[in-house]
Amino acid sequence: MADWEVRARNPRRQRQVRVLIVLAIASLPAMFAVAYWLGGHNSRAELLELRAMQEQFEERANELEQAQQMQVVLASGERLVRQANEQSRLTIKSLEEQIYKLQQDLAFYKGVLAPASRKEGLRIRSFELQATDSPRNFRYKLLLSRVGEDNKPLKGKVQITVIGKQAGKTVTLDMAELSPEWQGATPFSFKHMQAIPEGGRFAELQLPEDFTPSQVNVQAEISGQRKPLERTYNWIEEKK
Repeated sequence: MADWEVRARNPRRQRQVRVLIVLAIASLPAMFAVAYWLGGHNSRAELLELRAMQEQFEERANELEQAQQMQVVLASGERLVRQANEQSRLTIKSLEEQIYKLQQDLAFYKGVLAPASRKEGLRIRSFELQATDSPRNFRYKLLLSRVGEDNKPLKGKVQITVIGKQAGKTVTLDMAELSPEWQGATPFSFKHMQAIPEGGRFAELQLPEDFTPSQVNVQAEISGQRKPLERTYNWIEEKK
């Protein structure tokens, strides 16, 4: 008699096995499709597309790097321009101060060595006027000095006016109307020489649009004296 083996059945486990088998069978088409795609379906075309995308990426990366380098160069250039402008400004200021100091020394020695017959006292040494890039804007400065050996300071006030034509009529404009750095009758006090503005630098003035200048009048008056010292300068001619 053959041996018999009694095995216990597990219905739940059998159902799980059947479900797994069904799922495996159902997923075969999808697996084959994936394998087909991965295994070489249009692989050459896709490889070419991938290479094209990589080339575009490298090209854009190079353009970005060049743009960044250009930005660095431009920023550096702007910085150099600002530094150069600042250096030029400081150089001009230093030269103006040196010239002013030399003018002071020169005025002193001229006063000391002046002939004895020459009348001592206040002198309107010069009025300098310079054009700028703007046709209505100008730079100016005034130099006052004295003749003689007296070390007592000269004190007084100086006034500048600009004479010209406006609306067909001759008019006189006070420098205070044209230049924010001028304050009407400006006081002075010096032993040998004084620049206005101080330090030998230039101030700026702006002419009205309908005003044509012809002359500059400078009047300097020492405190206690009634008659002022006066000089008139022609306006600078425009270059054509």
